[in-house]
Amino acid sequence: MPLPTPQPRKPMHTRHVTYRGFRRDDGLWDIEGEMLDTKPHAFEIQGEREWAAEEPIHHMLLRVTIDDDMVVRDIAVAMDAFPHDPCPQARAPMQRMIGSVLGRGWRTTIDRHLGGVQGCTHLRELLFNLATVAFQARSFAPTADGQAPMHLGKCLAWDFSGPVVEKVYPMFFRPPGAAT
Repeated sequence: MPLPTPQPRKPMHTRHVTYRGFRRDDGLWDIEGEMLDTKPHAFEIQGEREWAAEEPIHHMLLRVTIDDDMVVRDIAVAMDAFPHDPCPQARAPMQRMIGSVLGRGWRTTIDRHLGGVQGCTHLRELLFNLATVAFQARSFAPTADGQAPMHLGKCLAWDFSGPVVEKVYPMFFRPPGAAT
């Protein structure tokens, strides 16, 4: 279903974001994020430099390695394009996320370790959405302790009282109106 026809307009900025999830041979998981910002016209940031049309302003890559318990075991960061000289200094603080659990409270954890001037807005954005890719890359099986998978109860489709949970996870289905 397409969007309604827009008013006449002129393109000003494009951001491409790509995520990929991989199962490693050693049993760990690599979740990668990539962000690429361009503009269809030349522009200048006063006091910095000029960019040609379609020249990358931001090109940032991130690899987060997690284990089966969703614990961050390693982080690798690359900044192939960035607008300001201090930007690469934001790579080192990303290591503070090692040992964090990619799950409930993930955004709060990111803000605690990398919020404000401790990190980079764009790398934080990549981390925020990386969590859903990690869940998609891993199986949707119940956890080893028999608890419901973390994605249940987090959106309309995965409502404990909804038809999807009833079909896919009948052991966690709660009929509408049942006590929780």
